[in-house]
Amino acid sequence: MKFTRRTEANINHWASRYGVALTAKDTYKNVKKKNWGRYVAVNLANYNTIEFRIFRGTLRYKTFIATLQLVDMICRLAIMIDDKAFEKMSWSDFVLQIGSDKPELIDYLKSKRLYVNEIHTETEEV
Repeated sequence: MKFTRRTEANINHWASRYGVALTAKDTYKNVKKKNWGRYVAVNLANYNTIEFRIFRGTLRYKTFIATLQLVDMICRLAIMIDDKAFEKMSWSDFVLQIGSDKPELIDYLKSKRLYVNEIHTETEEV
């Protein structure tokens, strides 16, 4: 929730979760069985698109780019590794995969204190 800039109530309204499942495959089956509508964290309702709804809007360029870079990382890892490896991945493991080609994402994670073993002094967005 720190990265998304949403409150818990706001996430529950605009980007709720699909519920608890043990595996990614079980989550996907759960999604396809029920009509969740579009107000879920990752909207899979449309045939041709996947919509990430977890982020609150922003007018800050660097925050917007960091958000796109995070989604890019999630998508690239989802393509490169299998479900089991993705399920076992910790946040630290995920962050270590971020390359230097994503400086806005690294700076944003540091500002939210979500980056591995580093402290960042930039003020955070309200």
